[in-house]
Amino acid sequence: MCGRYAASRSPDDLAVEFEAVPAEGQPALPADYNVAPTKDVYVVRHAKERDAEGRPTGGGHREVRAVRWGLVPSWAKDASVGNRLLNARVESLTEKPAFRAAARSRRCLVPADGWYEWAKRLDSPAKQPYYVTPEDGSVLALAGLWEVWGSGEDRLYTCTVVTAPATGALAEIHDRMPLVLPRDRWAGWLDPSREDVAELAEPTPPEVVAGLELRPVGAAVGNVRNNGPELLARADSVASPADQPALF
Repeated sequence: MCGRYAASRSPDDLAVEFEAVPAEGQPALPADYNVAPTKDVYVVRHAKERDAEGRPTGGGHREVRAVRWGLVPSWAKDASVGNRLLNARVESLTEKPAFRAAARSRRCLVPADGWYEWAKRLDSPAKQPYYVTPEDGSVLALAGLWEVWGSGEDRLYTCTVVTAPATGALAEIHDRMPLVLPRDRWAGWLDPSREDVAELAEPTPPEVVAGLELRPVGAAVGNVRNNGPELLARADSVASPADQPALF
């Protein structure tokens, strides 16, 4: 699953990276090194362009928009349902009512510096947190879905992160991982005219997984009240997953 991640880039930086435009009228979100569910986060989505009277022009562009993490389907009676829809399993995107409409035409990218996972330990009942981040410092694009709930000024934009079975070294930490999309798959994922969800949601390429650092970090990240770049510091006393004995 993906339940915590880090996101420190500004909307202007993300706009350059993703060839997008920041949404108008939104204050910039602060750098967040412990992003937790229900917080406001940035997504990159395809935004339809409208004329002065609000009618679609047929055009569109990539937009960097702040939304709430926790998908609220348009048909939901209560926005609190989003508290349970933080992740969407890739295996059931087109089947579950909460996700299938968004999977067809409201896909987005969730920019991240890296994400956190907790692995079992042999020497303690407490789990060891790991920070998973590109070794080269590049931005991650996590596959996501977005929705809009309500109308008028009360509209609520929300998102969920798509997860897939973990592969490579990541499987030694957790059995799930966010679906990380390489740059050459961004355009297809964001294209609302593409409905071949199974093809768009193919597994993260092995070379992308191989380029991720699995960094053990301190226990402070487990408390959502803790924040700051110090959470990313390596806990050097912890062996890497590959050096630890098998759990089974």
